[in-house]
Amino acid sequence: MLESLKKEVCKNNLALPKNGLVLWTSGNVSARDKDTGLIVIKPSGIQFDDLTPEKMIVVNLEGEVIEGNLTPSVDTESHLYVYQHCPEVFGITHTHSPYATCFSILGEPMSIYTTTSAAVFGSAIPISKIAAVGEKAIGAEIVRCYKETACPAVLLKNHGIFTVGKSATDSLKAAVILEETAQSVYFAKDLNPQLEPLEPEYVKEVYDFYQNNYGQKKTN
Repeated sequence: MLESLKKEVCKNNLALPKNGLVLWTSGNVSARDKDTGLIVIKPSGIQFDDLTPEKMIVVNLEGEVIEGNLTPSVDTESHLYVYQHCPEVFGITHTHSPYATCFSILGEPMSIYTTTSAAVFGSAIPISKIAAVGEKAIGAEIVRCYKETACPAVLLKNHGIFTVGKSATDSLKAAVILEETAQSVYFAKDLNPQLEPLEPEYVKEVYDFYQNNYGQKKTN
């Protein structure tokens, strides 16, 4: 069942430690199948080196395990809440990447300082209210921030980050770029604490250009 999607989700989960976004067994990537609406997600507490497509768990939107012998991620309920309330989302990534998490501890939105982050996020990265780990409260905060800003990344206060996208790979890309951006801003502000972010109008201009021009055009 959903063998191709399992491979995609497994591949993206394996990319988390390769990109320095997670340690030990924390963090996860999930995806929603466009035909069935079922969700494929990483199992709980399994070392990344031990992950295979066969170990990915298939659940429905109510959280019932449809296929798999392992327990799904403890963050499954948070992922499901986002899928339930955002029909346009087909991939979610959650990490505790160090530099982005540093900004989540500050408890304020992360302004845009680079053209790369402007192109991907289109606005400052919103900060959530603090919420109970692994429950719907986190999902509700992600949805609130996402719907208020349309930004595909959310800083979870004192916790980490969630990113959403049109696929698992799309959400992973946002998580990678968020961590790279957070690291650059961290060091730049250390050099100059009075550093000014990019103007919102310029951020929107860069975002619109990137969204309409980047990548290969689809042909019939």
